[in-house]
Amino acid sequence: MRYGGEGRARLLLIILIVTSLFLITLDLRGVKILDGVRGGTQNVLAPFQKAGSTVVSPFRNFFGDVTHLGRTRNQIEKLKEENAKLRTKLLQRKNADGELAQLKSVLNLAGRAGYKVLAARVISQGASTSFSQTVTIDAGTSSGVRQNMTVLSGEGLVGVVKESYLNSALVMLATDPDFKVGVRVAGSQQIGILSGRGSKRAELQLLDNQNIVKVGDVLLARGSTHNRPFVPGIPVGVISAVDNSAGSIAQSASVMLYPNFSALGIVSVVISAGKNNPGDALVPSEPMPTPVPTVTVYATPAPSSSASTK
Repeated sequence: MRYGGEGRARLLLIILIVTSLFLITLDLRGVKILDGVRGGTQNVLAPFQKAGSTVVSPFRNFFGDVTHLGRTRNQIEKLKEENAKLRTKLLQRKNADGELAQLKSVLNLAGRAGYKVLAARVISQGASTSFSQTVTIDAGTSSGVRQNMTVLSGEGLVGVVKESYLNSALVMLATDPDFKVGVRVAGSQQIGILSGRGSKRAELQLLDNQNIVKVGDVLLARGSTHNRPFVPGIPVGVISAVDNSAGSIAQSASVMLYPNFSALGIVSVVISAGKNNPGDALVPSEPMPTPVPTVTVYATPAPSSSASTK
């Protein structure tokens, strides 16, 4: 029995070897028998390969996402930094454009008056130990700035230099309650004293009642001896209300100051006013009214009832 089993096994092995050699011989001679076997095997295994790919794919994608997550975060951080830099540059550009506009405006005013001025940047704003409303500018004695010099903006009188240091100066604003300047009404030349009231509104006290002032009258600085502390002809403000109370010794009025004191960026210190008084040449032009558009309506008459067809 044992020898019979070994004989059958030997016979089966011989048959398999012969069959394999036979199939190889046919394949080498161009007979496509093995291709069919391969195709059939592939058809059988394809569903299993597809299922395996479907199962493995999410894990492959997950590990790929994890790999690129760090790069994505770095890119986001770089974009945030670039965005912040662009915002800063844009803000700086807007500030520079605003300062340039203020510089052009004040130089235009000084040029029309014939004043020699020194442009300066406002570097701080607030109260000092002596005055409640001041600004500090980045020009001082090294640039020729001295005490009691007039300070202008493109709109008009800003204030006067009260303290001058090597590279900076303290300017008392026209809004300060301790500020006073002699003024005159453009045209009528009526004179008075303007006093600060802590805001953009100031108080005017006229020296006589002979001439009546009215809302809309423009006030100009009268000027001081040797042009210190005030040069003549500088626009100060416009009368916004008049107090004509009976029995008062002199007229008083409320004045709206011209400069925008909350947005001072560039100002000019008058170094020399020259010999010529500009008179009323610096009176601001009245704003042009915005034209109101007109609308023409064409009305079509309704047909008369008497004109109906008989």
